[in-house]
Amino acid sequence: MFSTDPFDDDKLREECGVFGVFGHGQAAAVTALGLHALQHRGQECAGIVTIDGDQFHPHHGLGHVSEHFSKHEVIDRLKGRSGIGHVRYATSGVTVMRNVQPLFVELECGGFALAHNGNLTNALMLRRQMVRRGCLFQSTTDTEVIVHLMATARGGSVIDRMVEALRQVEGAFSLVALTPDAVIGVRDPRGVRPLVLGRVSGAHGAYVLASETCALDIIGAEMVRDVEPGEMLVLDQSGVHSLRPFQPRPRRFCIFEYIYFARPDSVMEGQSVYTIRQQIGRELARESGVAADLVVPVPDSGVPAALGYAAASGIPFELGIIRNHYIGRTFIEPSDSIRHLGVKLKHNANRSIIEGKRVVLIDDSIVRGTTSKKIVEMVRGAGAAEVHMRISSPPTSHSCFYGIDTPEEGKLLAHNMTVDEMAQYIGADSLAFLSIDGLYRAMGCTDGRDNRAPQFCDACFTGDYPIALTDRDAQSAETPLFAARA
Repeated sequence: MFSTDPFDDDKLREECGVFGVFGHGQAAAVTALGLHALQHRGQECAGIVTIDGDQFHPHHGLGHVSEHFSKHEVIDRLKGRSGIGHVRYATSGVTVMRNVQPLFVELECGGFALAHNGNLTNALMLRRQMVRRGCLFQSTTDTEVIVHLMATARGGSVIDRMVEALRQVEGAFSLVALTPDAVIGVRDPRGVRPLVLGRVSGAHGAYVLASETCALDIIGAEMVRDVEPGEMLVLDQSGVHSLRPFQPRPRRFCIFEYIYFARPDSVMEGQSVYTIRQQIGRELARESGVAADLVVPVPDSGVPAALGYAAASGIPFELGIIRNHYIGRTFIEPSDSIRHLGVKLKHNANRSIIEGKRVVLIDDSIVRGTTSKKIVEMVRGAGAAEVHMRISSPPTSHSCFYGIDTPEEGKLLAHNMTVDEMAQYIGADSLAFLSIDGLYRAMGCTDGRDNRAPQFCDACFTGDYPIALTDRDAQSAETPLFAARA
């Protein structure tokens, strides 16, 4: 079986979403709903672990949340008032059951389940050290490194072991963990990946942890606040306890969450994702306006930025490309002719709107360039007089090592070509990207990016990596011991 979707390998992908709930009478159902809301963050597998007294109840599956957690018999088996869940997108290699999170282990201090969003940049080094000491790994995820570090810690409570383990890792992590007595949430000291605290009001009064606020909305929970960078929250019978076990570091939240990864109805670090994307579109229009008849988004991620661009430019916004939301996965023999036709399975040009018009296409990014090339061809084929591409982010010229799946730098179009060369490659009459200063202005930084102390992680645009890349620097041409990230 083969996928004919030409977009599969030409979008940056968020790798994971995490969810946790403490003290809810329907913990499994609530967790499943939360994972539904976070499905965009990982679509290859999903898992839930609940706790009923001292008994842990896990269920894992490959595929979408709805394929495994929409049946009463599954939810009924996941007993208990607390649980954690995970949706995952693997960066490379085959997705197999042993890599599906949450991971569950029996430690000396008791049962423990862990789910991770992010990527550890020294996991390979730590894994090799532990393998030499005799540790046996069951998965190929870097998350298991944390579990082994906890198992070999000097002792103490599960909190002590978790702190000792996390002090040894480098990289980005937002974690939710489950013990017989508590649900734990942790963010890395720079806060690269998101994590929020919410509360279900009324009879349940349960506390919730989630990657995004849209997961709180679906279960009727109110947002309490963001989990702070370097903070560990412990949710137990006596309430919420905040610990600060790590040395403070400057905040470097992932700026691409605002551009593409997060759902537009989420609020991140106190800012509406939808509003930010509209502001990005306005900045893009101010920086690289062009004479045109229509502003057309590449759906769905380009819509808010296109609305902002249209508002700032005065050019009418139109749905000149229609997306098929019911495509799912397509399994057809991958001949060249079928692959070419496959682009219209997901997107189709609205000929009656764009024929004879000068069109500004708005998209969030260009990765390999294959998607943009096919979209431009499709719009031209529908009769557009001119096609101008505008991208609501700076050129993606560097790989991410902190929890986003990006191709190797050599496969990134912006790493190898100038903007004019990229425009020629995708077949557009003109191409322009938002500047890095324009992006920061859209975020509310009136003077643009402060090169001395940037407020976000923007390494995919600038190559400025705020956390050491220990494995990358040491590995060179060696064969890795594991291939899939958390």
